[in-house]
Amino acid sequence: MALYWCTEALPLAVTALLPIVLFSLLGILPSNKVCPQYFLDTNFLFLSGLIMASAIEEWNLHRRIALRVLMLVGVQPARLILGMMLTTSFLSMWLSNTASTAMMLPIANAILKSLFGEKDTSKDINRENEENQASLQQNKLYTVPTEMQFLASTEDKDLTEEKEVASDALSDLKKEEEYKTNIWKGFLISIPYAASIGGTATLTGTAPNLILLGQLKSYFPECDVVNFGSWFMFAFPLMLIFLLLGWLWISILYGGINLRGWRTKKSNIRVDAEARAREVIKEDYQKLGPTKFAEQAIFFFFCMFAIMLFSRDPKFIPGWASLFAPGFISDAVTGITIVIILFFFPSQKPSFKWWFDLKAPNTETQPLLTWRKAQETVPWNIILLLGGGFAMAKGCEESGLSVWIGGRLHPLEGVPPPVAVILITIVIALFTEFASNTATIIIFLPVLAELAIRLKVNPLYLMIPGTIGCSYAFMLPVSTPPNSIAFSSGHLMVKDMARTGLLMNLMGVLLLSLAMNTWAKSIFQLGTFPAWANIHAENATSLLPAVENVTLSALNKI
Repeated sequence: MALYWCTEALPLAVTALLPIVLFSLLGILPSNKVCPQYFLDTNFLFLSGLIMASAIEEWNLHRRIALRVLMLVGVQPARLILGMMLTTSFLSMWLSNTASTAMMLPIANAILKSLFGEKDTSKDINRENEENQASLQQNKLYTVPTEMQFLASTEDKDLTEEKEVASDALSDLKKEEEYKTNIWKGFLISIPYAASIGGTATLTGTAPNLILLGQLKSYFPECDVVNFGSWFMFAFPLMLIFLLLGWLWISILYGGINLRGWRTKKSNIRVDAEARAREVIKEDYQKLGPTKFAEQAIFFFFCMFAIMLFSRDPKFIPGWASLFAPGFISDAVTGITIVIILFFFPSQKPSFKWWFDLKAPNTETQPLLTWRKAQETVPWNIILLLGGGFAMAKGCEESGLSVWIGGRLHPLEGVPPPVAVILITIVIALFTEFASNTATIIIFLPVLAELAIRLKVNPLYLMIPGTIGCSYAFMLPVSTPPNSIAFSSGHLMVKDMARTGLLMNLMGVLLLSLAMNTWAKSIFQLGTFPAWANIHAENATSLLPAVENVTLSALNKI
């Protein structure tokens, strides 16, 4: 399955269905234990997030939020890049990273065209330069031969002056075109990066986060420290710091921030271009018209969705789930409750006169979201992909494979845990450059869980960096769908992504290591080896002789 996921020999979702067939045929797990893994409560939490995102997209609320943020931050290139990154990261906390990128790129292109005009590819710049040089040559503004200088000394002075003016103009033109090209690249590359960073901030933001939650419930059923609220308190500050540093790096690299020219006066061309960009954003916002009742309703339910998930069991104070029987209320219950309301809440403001007017027509009102729309827009293949990961984890646990892998990790037992965190994040970040982040985390999490038990550290201390490291894929177009979408615009080259992404990966690894050794320790109680991990370690120890006996008997038969 790992090979198929990495090579995509079969569609990812189809590969995820293989455990249903193979685990049963090979005698690993009966089908009545495999199939329930495809619809755990974690899958329903993710499904509720996808349906909420579908409702937001249906009424264009995401576009209104994006344009409003851009109006607030201003139209200077560095500020616009910051606005793009903030908006994209916020949207990708709730929508999929791919949907956030696909929505923001057309807005970015419209702003860039208003700033710099149409731009097809970098070849156009070279063509324009060649045409300018040709016109200069036709006007005889190149250096004249030395023999002619002796015969026409007076004319030579005029020609020299014209040549200097023309060369200065050409130099300025080249600088302006280079500036435009860099800003264009900075805009386009910032959007997929912000989507990948923003997706790590919430449990529903990206699939690997939910796979971690599902596999924790499979390996460590007693572990209850990871939920929507605790994850947000850990990951949101990390996301903000990384986003700010990423913005500074992209802005400095692509000319949005000029370290040498803070006091240089802006050219009239740039002032006019920024005014045009401001008008484009304002015009696009006005096209949306006044805020509709449906948008207000969606925004209200979206806020309720987030607040109820945060406050269910925040750990530092009793949450509202404590009002019910312990263990009965999960994040999935919260998400699905809000989502069900979307299917019957009216999209137009209801009139109370209808109840008292006997002659009022009995017309059907459209709900905020129809099931047909949900069917069309929700990526159901992701649900199967999550299920395949959970089924694989269950198979690894039941068969004793995870214990066997843990037994082969003796050389790593002497590695200090902080060093292990950095090494794990680097390895996974490099691996996910070439493989799906979902497939990567499914492959690595069982190994990390067993390694943590061998090192006698809290399993979350290794599993959380591995999970977030999967989303730090910045160097190649094939690394993530958002990278591919931005690259397909035709304005970016592989070397642009590699050059920018290398430092982004390095920053991500260091910031993640900092977070795990500071505020994450108090949120997830990482300083101690927890009791729920001890129970798993004891079970693993009891399983190990059985696994060895099976292996030895198989070898004896051979």
